[in-house]
Amino acid sequence: MLRALKTGGALLRSQNKNFAAAVAHYSDLPKPQTTPEVLYTGLFINNEWHKSKSGKTFATINPTTEECIAEIQESDKEDIDIAVKAARSAFQLGSPWRRMDASERGRLIYRLADLMERDQVYLSSLETLDNGKPYSMSYNVDLPTAIKNLRYFAGWADKNHGKTIPMDGDFFAYTRHEPVGVCGQVIPWNFPILMMAWKLGPALATGNTIVLKPAEQTSLTALYIAQLVKEAGFPEGVVNVVPGFGEAGAILANHADVDKLAFTGSTEFVERSAERAKKRTVGNPFDLNTEQGPQVNQEQMEKILCMIKQGEKQGAKLVAGGSRPEGLPGYFVQPTVFADVKDDMTIAREEIFGPVQQLIRFKKLDEVIERANNSDYGLAAAVFTKDLDKANYIVGGLRAGTVWVNTYNVLPAQAPFGGYKMSGHGRENGEYALSNYTEVKSVIVKVPQKNS
Repeated sequence: MLRALKTGGALLRSQNKNFAAAVAHYSDLPKPQTTPEVLYTGLFINNEWHKSKSGKTFATINPTTEECIAEIQESDKEDIDIAVKAARSAFQLGSPWRRMDASERGRLIYRLADLMERDQVYLSSLETLDNGKPYSMSYNVDLPTAIKNLRYFAGWADKNHGKTIPMDGDFFAYTRHEPVGVCGQVIPWNFPILMMAWKLGPALATGNTIVLKPAEQTSLTALYIAQLVKEAGFPEGVVNVVPGFGEAGAILANHADVDKLAFTGSTEFVERSAERAKKRTVGNPFDLNTEQGPQVNQEQMEKILCMIKQGEKQGAKLVAGGSRPEGLPGYFVQPTVFADVKDDMTIAREEIFGPVQQLIRFKKLDEVIERANNSDYGLAAAVFTKDLDKANYIVGGLRAGTVWVNTYNVLPAQAPFGGYKMSGHGRENGEYALSNYTEVKSVIVKVPQKNS
């Protein structure tokens, strides 16, 4: 992500204030299930659970303890062919799903959201166990945001309609918004539940069928939500979940019978940043006071540590962190802060996806815009300032799909989210997301006589 930071301590003060308020709120949370029972580990196809045709499984690892949580069935080409066939059958003309009233589709999505809310403690606990993010974040951020997203798109189910079009001659013209068909969906490990909701909501609201592959590191919550899909009353084959590795995602992406693929990917300020990083609570993600849990797996941890070494080697000044914390098992990385970072350094140009902050000085607003845009990516940016004229100037110049002003990482269901350049195509969330999952058909009818 792009970040445009005003020189000074405003951002740090804002973060400290927000976290203090969050901790007070987290103290009221229901207790997590620190050892939630893993109920589903198979392939979910046609509303039934299956073992992989190859018999292969893979381990999902608890990143906090480095211990195996469960063995997951590993899908391959044969399994994905079966899942796609199920989705295609559910999409056939005359099927229960195709004949279902749009308002009823919306009711089923509402029901799915209600079931997720019913099981919020369990799902949040399972997310924390499998992903390593703090339970306070899973329960207070990821689950509520996912539930709101589903309810938002449930409301759109019977409101995504075409238009009548005045045209010359004795003709009547109108458009239909029709579902694309079978949608392959591949979701990442950073927000497993939320990204699943982002994908399911608009696709189901517009009448598509789905084959979804969760990240191999974090499959457990997707599999549980698949069972909730069945409990909610969705017809067979509408939602299918096939866990597996990148090869499975590639097979899904290149499948001939998949119609669409969606995948997601000042000195005082330096001192305050370093101080805040050193005080950041790292540890057991089920502890409500924990601010930072482990990285999702060993590979990601080693990638972050390698990037930190590159930063030091290229001349950035390490002012906090930089290694694994002592005395902690699991895939933990210390909160890390670099100062004196140059634009051409690897840590400034590549996405680290870890607890690493890079501080880059600037003097003029145009310099901020030019340097922030000097990237192959353009997903999101944030501007912190008391001067809204400056904020609006920067907002107009940044090449990013989302720009936050005096806030960060706010992801409402109503606002579209997506990136410029290599940060993706299309938008998720908001009314814009519906167009990703619909085809527009023009219908022109010859009539005996047209009257206004």
